[in-house]
Amino acid sequence: MNIEQLREYCLNKKEVTEDFPFDQDTLVFKVLGKMFALFPLEKWEKGEGSVNLKCDPEYAIELRADYENITAGWHMSKKHWNTLYIHNGELQPKLICDLIDHSYDMVVKGMTKKMRQKLIS
Repeated sequence: MNIEQLREYCLNKKEVTEDFPFDQDTLVFKVLGKMFALFPLEKWEKGEGSVNLKCDPEYAIELRADYENITAGWHMSKKHWNTLYIHNGELQPKLICDLIDHSYDMVVKGMTKKMRQKLIS
C-alpha cells in the first residue's frame, strides 16, 4: 500500500481528522482529537514507509514476535504503540488495514461515553 491509500483509508473512518501537530514531517490522524496513526512523511519520501499505530499491549508483543517489520513504537510508548515498516511488502494490505482498525478501536474504547456517543450518532 502507498501512503495515499493509507491516508484515504484513515480518513474514511468516522470523525477522523488529519494534521501536523508536531512538525511538518509527521502526519497525524485523530479520532475526535485523539491520535491513532502517525506517518513520518520523510521516511515515505525515502521509500522507507512506516506508520505508528496504537495497540493492545499483549497483542503488540505477539505482533512483534510474528513479524520482523513490526517493532515497538518509534518515539512512542513502547507498551502501547507499534511501528509497522511497510516498504518491503512483508505486511499485507489486509493486515495493515486490520491494525489501523485496531488502533482506531483502541482509541475509541478509551474515550468517555459522551465522546463515543458522537461516533454512533
